[in-house]
Amino acid sequence: MMSDPIPVHDITPPGTTVDLYASREKIYTRAFTGLFRTVRMLGGGALLLLYFGTVWLDWGDRQAVWWNLPERKFFIFGATYWPQDFILLSGILIVAAFGLFFITVYAGRVWCGYTCPQSVWTWMFMWCEKITEGDRNQRIKLDQAPMSASKCLRKLTKHTLWLLIGLVTGLTFVGYFSPIRELAVEFFTGQADGWAYFWIGFFTLATYANAGWLREQVCIYMCPYARFQSVMFDKDTLIVSYDPRRGEVRGPRKKDSDHKAQGLGDCIDCTLCVQVCPTGIDIRDGLQIECIGCAACIDACDGVMDKMDYPRGLISYTTEHNLSGQKTHKLRPRLMGYAVVLVAMIGLLVAAFFLRPLVSLDVSKDRVLFREDAEGRIENVYSLKIMNKDQRDHRYLLSATGLPDLKLQGRREIRVAAGDTVSLPVELSSAPQQLPSSANEVTFILTDADDPSIRIEAGSRFIGPHVR
Repeated sequence: MMSDPIPVHDITPPGTTVDLYASREKIYTRAFTGLFRTVRMLGGGALLLLYFGTVWLDWGDRQAVWWNLPERKFFIFGATYWPQDFILLSGILIVAAFGLFFITVYAGRVWCGYTCPQSVWTWMFMWCEKITEGDRNQRIKLDQAPMSASKCLRKLTKHTLWLLIGLVTGLTFVGYFSPIRELAVEFFTGQADGWAYFWIGFFTLATYANAGWLREQVCIYMCPYARFQSVMFDKDTLIVSYDPRRGEVRGPRKKDSDHKAQGLGDCIDCTLCVQVCPTGIDIRDGLQIECIGCAACIDACDGVMDKMDYPRGLISYTTEHNLSGQKTHKLRPRLMGYAVVLVAMIGLLVAAFFLRPLVSLDVSKDRVLFREDAEGRIENVYSLKIMNKDQRDHRYLLSATGLPDLKLQGRREIRVAAGDTVSLPVELSSAPQQLPSSANEVTFILTDADDPSIRIEAGSRFIGPHVR
């Protein structure tokens, strides 16, 4: 028997409409300087140099980093990788995931604030805004002003710079899959492939939209990291925090006044910490899901504290335990667990890279089960694919074992160029009386003629008539 439902009463005042949708308020960030801004600029500059510069490097007669999808070859400097090596990519992703978990438990969302592409490109687009439309107050006045030739020119210049950055970003990204030097020439001369124009256009517009228009909306609503970070935080995690014990009560005052005697804290309520925040939050309200840990508010607040001759650190990287006057534990079980797993995964990944075989051998048996030659011997036909993953040519010797009277017919010495693949048919034959069963295990052995330590085996089956 079901219990009576809980009565529901509508307490909305008559004539009132409740709107559950809140329109986005545009964020106007203020320019600032400081230690963390310098660190972020240096780190972002290094990442941008890595992204835009690596694609132009050459290695021998080819591009140093090139994902050659049509030929299913992936070149990373001196190494050639094939689809069979994608397990290594999985290992890299696992290491990256545990690295992210470790840094999140220890220092919060520093990835978001300093190295995330969304943040790096957004800071670039914000710089374009500053040089074309001015600082925060100038941009607010410009948006509120009626349309004029000057306003139109400033807006047009800003969006042109955004699109140019997006174009270079898209061209560079596609350049990792199609050699960048040829691609750049063909793109601007109208000779590029249609798919190249499509993908460059796609990433141009995606960059333009994400860093120019969506910005903090990506961090707040689209990125899953903001949602699960709270599960990984603990009271010893470094987070950007405001110290209410020191800052309250807020209020303006003269620089040389005794604010303590007035019952005021160190916070002068200048709101600069809000004005520099790329997500538009007030860090004084406590830790929020929108905070990306960029420390812009720390730089702004430290500048104000310097001017007021107050000690820095009203807003700082600290922990909840520290804010409450308790001791912060740097070494704790969860952090150490992530560290141990991360080190182990890095060790396994490095070992996998160095122990990766430089030759691959795939064996496929022909559809015809078997046939009998003129001498009455049973023959099986196989298709062999040999992949040389090294950066130099190799000469391999082929042999087969598994049956006492097994003979290999066809090429026994195969030359394979660096990073190339050779496919060839091979025949194995055996006397029918030497076959223990109708299905027998055989092994193909490929050995480097100049370096016997380079050796690989691949198994298959030798099919013969039914043995009674």
